[in-house]
Amino acid sequence: MSGPEAHLLIVDDDERIRGLLQKFLIRSGFLVSTARDAAQARRILAGLEFDLIVMDVMMPGEDGVTLTRALRHRLQTPILLLTARGETANRIEGLEAGADDYLVKPFEPKELLLRINAILRRVPQARAAEPVRQVIHMGAIRYDADRGEMWRGEVPVRLTATEVGLMRIFAAEPGTAISRERLAGDGAGLDAAQMRAVDVQITRLRRKIEDDPKMPRYLQTVRGEGYMLQAD
Repeated sequence: MSGPEAHLLIVDDDERIRGLLQKFLIRSGFLVSTARDAAQARRILAGLEFDLIVMDVMMPGEDGVTLTRALRHRLQTPILLLTARGETANRIEGLEAGADDYLVKPFEPKELLLRINAILRRVPQARAAEPVRQVIHMGAIRYDADRGEMWRGEVPVRLTATEVGLMRIFAAEPGTAISRERLAGDGAGLDAAQMRAVDVQITRLRRKIEDDPKMPRYLQTVRGEGYMLQAD
């Protein structure tokens, strides 16, 4: 799977680099999600599947090589490591951990694009013939992020257009608190009525997801920040 069909995850603690890479790769035709560190990457990967992970090695907390090694126990997703260390020993360490390629900073964006496309071309064609859908599991509920469809077992759960929009936002950043302003699509701030409208939509969505909407397990309230989707 390559080009516009491929979904990439960028993991880098440098907000500026993360943003620049995301904009460049989106302009190059990819779907792109981001994580600021290994912990957030783990939360996102618990709920979504990606075609390739681009990950910085030097991050606070768990570094990229350690995360790569851990992910290899359960994921076959290709991983491209980015690092400021160009020594052969560092490159070998990354590849032995399970990375598919290794790119030394600083690099030209075009070289990154060439490396990504080269990796995606090497992925077995079975992936393209039978694509892995981005499915989030919440108990008996599963949500197909690609199609915007929700199911309880084999029974479809009807979502309104607003609920599909909310789930699309949550699915892109599971485990991350999303403010009411973002959920409402309004960066300028909300009045009391608009905030209440968001709360009502969340309540309705919980009724479709939660076994007990009054004690939500998956669509959680984060005091002072907003709401967060916590997938299985």
